[in-house]
Amino acid sequence: MNRRRRIYEGKAKILYEGPEPGTLIQHFKDDATAFNNQKHDKIEGKGVLNNRISEYLFQRLGEIGVPTHFIKRMNMREQLVREVEIIPVEVVVRNVAAGSIAKRLGMEEGTPLPRSIVEFYYKSDELGDPMVTEEHITAFNWAVPQEIDDMMSVALRANDFLSGLFLGIGIKLVDFKCEFGRLWENDTMRIVLADEISPDCCRLWDIESQEKLDKDRFRRDLGGLVEAYQEVARRLGLHVENNPQQNQSGPVLVRSQ
Repeated sequence: MNRRRRIYEGKAKILYEGPEPGTLIQHFKDDATAFNNQKHDKIEGKGVLNNRISEYLFQRLGEIGVPTHFIKRMNMREQLVREVEIIPVEVVVRNVAAGSIAKRLGMEEGTPLPRSIVEFYYKSDELGDPMVTEEHITAFNWAVPQEIDDMMSVALRANDFLSGLFLGIGIKLVDFKCEFGRLWENDTMRIVLADEISPDCCRLWDIESQEKLDKDRFRRDLGGLVEAYQEVARRLGLHVENNPQQNQSGPVLVRSQ
């Protein structure tokens, strides 16, 4: 087997050179991290679930015209994606007070926000991903005003769609983080949704019980992270079962009927 050239390795994914120019292979790891990698563990099966959930959500967003880097899922842990120039700004859309905004503003977790709020964070593990404003983004030339408008527009459109999708399966989309990249096609450039959308970067609460079905189970030592991700996949219609060929039980994806 030919060794693939590794382009980049992050906390939860590895990017390899793709089979065609302008493509990459995105590999989902089982690593679970929190607090900018201060807390770290390996949780078997997490990468498989995130790969499948992210594939499904990107496909659904693509169906309503949201531009993304996603091309197709290649296997249990890998996707084929378009190579993009990542903008070093994370965009967070919040619908309900939770996490850092609850702490900053002294709000009780679970309080609905008056409207969806968009926040920006500079992508830097060394600095702890500090919150920034549009002024910072333009002053440091991380993105121009039109790109910021495009990112906000796509993020809010994705939020509206995903909120409805999750509501239909009994899940509240509390907030989510997304990343964007510049996709160059000949002499034209457009902003597209990149990275992933999964329980790793969304806060998902069961509407009835308020049970957390996301990475807060790892952040807060609640346990049952894979089981929570499996529940999200199950409700989305992405059937999962244990693989008897593995020494340790782990999720295997089964095609929906």
